[in-house]
Amino acid sequence: MTGDVILKISNLSKSFGPVRALKGVDFELRKGEIHAIAGENGAGKSTLMNVIDGILQPDGGEIVLDGSPVKISSPAMAQKLGIGFVHQEIALCPDVSVAENIFMATTNASRSWLMDYRALEKKAADVLGQLTTINPKTLVRNLSISHQQLVEIAKALTLDCRILILDEPTAALTEKEAQILFGIMRQLADRGISIIYISHRMVEIFDNCDRVSVYRDGRYITTRDVADIQPGDVVNAMVGRVIDDLYPQKQTEAEKSDEKILEVRNLTERTRFNDVSFDLQKGEILGIAGLIGAGRSEIVKGICRLEGDVTGEVSLNGRKLNISSYRDSIAEGVVYLSEDRKGDGIFLDMSIASNVSALKPEQVANALGLILKQREDDQAKDLGKRLNLKCGSLADPVSSLSGGNQQKVAIAKMLSVNPKLIFLDEPTRGVDVGAKAEIHRILRNLASNGVGIVVISSELPELIGVCDRVLVVREGQISGEVTGDQMTEENIMHLASVGDAQATIH
Repeated sequence: MTGDVILKISNLSKSFGPVRALKGVDFELRKGEIHAIAGENGAGKSTLMNVIDGILQPDGGEIVLDGSPVKISSPAMAQKLGIGFVHQEIALCPDVSVAENIFMATTNASRSWLMDYRALEKKAADVLGQLTTINPKTLVRNLSISHQQLVEIAKALTLDCRILILDEPTAALTEKEAQILFGIMRQLADRGISIIYISHRMVEIFDNCDRVSVYRDGRYITTRDVADIQPGDVVNAMVGRVIDDLYPQKQTEAEKSDEKILEVRNLTERTRFNDVSFDLQKGEILGIAGLIGAGRSEIVKGICRLEGDVTGEVSLNGRKLNISSYRDSIAEGVVYLSEDRKGDGIFLDMSIASNVSALKPEQVANALGLILKQREDDQAKDLGKRLNLKCGSLADPVSSLSGGNQQKVAIAKMLSVNPKLIFLDEPTRGVDVGAKAEIHRILRNLASNGVGIVVISSELPELIGVCDRVLVVREGQISGEVTGDQMTEENIMHLASVGDAQATIH
């Protein structure tokens, strides 16, 4: 990192109607530095990045690039100025190949009538080789979310950029993939490329970044060298208050029950998982860990009959279930919160109230099947109050909400059917630290009130902090479980990567 300032933003403002998203913010980026941006959802981070990338135009303020004022009128102009942006929300074309996605901008600019697919695939393989072993011929729709995220990153690496913006790039990556990305980031910085890194994960910021700037409620708060500040100081600056309890109190010994909410025996799906058996006790939060691709999500989707040809027995509160579809699962009170919030969890363009009622709309309909708006609004209002949902109007589209509040809407949708058991897949992905703490408390309250809670997460600190017990999945089987003081990252990773047949580490 040098002391040369490549990008300087002064007194930038941006409003959306009466909402002031940016209130005279400042930002400075030096050549060759990795500069973290921290702030809660709604702090203005995305708006600021969208202005830098030309997606949005500011209402006031100045942007200076290489010492000269600039007006970045579009993403295409930002690209010409050497600015690349990897968005948190994946924006690939699902029905064309990985190679075509990576070089789509180049292909569109070409004057050739014919495409040399072999050359395109070779170039794609070269850039992908830095990150992963994805076949460049694969259609994007056949990739997992983590692999789609790697394709987005690979696409950015092909750009001749001087400034690279990474918005929550590791949210869907495995630990191994994330470490590869961090190595590439440092290589790019050593070559003089400046990186703006947005993340809610303090460990990533403090392990990989040079400086951190904090924003809150659309205002610039501070910029500090990472070496001169503690993670707790950053969190407190983000939320404007001290957060002492990121995780709620776990079950005490006296609260533990022998009563089983869920019993799974010999669950098998020929191509994805085999002979899976486990129980969920009343009042506990059960975690499921494992490397991405190990079969974590596939197991719970199999229980809910969302996908796969599944055999085995599932019992709920002592009664054997006969589920052949997700509709049957909902009717039995067993629901699944998808890891892909914006793909499967919520309908961005629909109202908050309509999202909440979407899982079982007949609950707010009359005898003719017509939705009764007042009944729908009352349901959303009651659940929103219960979850401390922050919104303007229940008629507003969910897209108008912060990530944390969008996730609360997704959870409200699950609660609208009065579930007996909820599987939550990556429940706090892309959610800021304040909203995470709220969601964790919501899950503990649900478990304490008799609702079965199973959490799948790639964030080991979350599993350790929230769950009373963690099952570890490896290659489609449960390789063991950890409880008590032995619920450590090292023990979980050992079971996930090496595995001991049905080991229990207490």
